[in-house]
Amino acid sequence: MGKFGFSFSLNRLLGITQAKQRFARTTGIPTTKNGMQRKIGSSIWKLFFK
Repeated sequence: MGKFGFSFSLNRLLGITQAKQRFARTTGIPTTKNGMQRKIGSSIWKLFFK
């Protein structure tokens, strides 16, 4: 059986998650792997097709 209703994250406890979110919002640079791939992909798409 798994844990229900409880999850723990050291990054959230230390405030790292919030700092990364704040950085991403102010600079426009994503800090997640998916976000980076989407931003680079859309930039390449715009370069060739716009």
